[in-house]
Amino acid sequence: MTIKPLILLPDPVLRQRSKPVERVDDALRGFADDMLETMYDAPGIGLAAIQVGEPLRMLVIDVSKEEEEKKPQVFINPRIVKNSDERSVYEEGCLSIPDYYAEVERPSSITVEYLDRDGSEQTLQADGLAATCLQHEIDHLDGVLFIDHISKLKRDMVIKKFTKLAKQRAAVRL
Repeated sequence: MTIKPLILLPDPVLRQRSKPVERVDDALRGFADDMLETMYDAPGIGLAAIQVGEPLRMLVIDVSKEEEEKKPQVFINPRIVKNSDERSVYEEGCLSIPDYYAEVERPSSITVEYLDRDGSEQTLQADGLAATCLQHEIDHLDGVLFIDHISKLKRDMVIKKFTKLAKQRAAVRL
């Protein structure tokens, strides 16, 4: 397994719409394992393939608590097929926008259809943190970031900050 480098804001790759996975095979499962290792190393609770530069409709999550046994899940071609009317607010962060957090309101429960790591069709009803995490990661697959759910003023400030940091990192590499 390999830890992959994370794509950071303002990289335009994060705004790409990911393509459906056409075949679930050993190479894809190996990539899923790399994504999980990358997510755990960061550390985070979710990671979309686009965040490591692969525009595939695939994501991994593990919302188990630190003291619990790990419960990694792989979602291939996930689709939200049902949203609850009830809403909840969570403070969200993102591995591609390090050290920035904001409260985001989303449906409190969802139903997701997807393929598992074996290519079998699955349906999952999720609520609480799992629902928020899945919505956040599925947004990534459509080129949407959690900062798109906050005010334009705050979003513009975050983008400006990360653009400046990216220029500083580029200057150091020269």
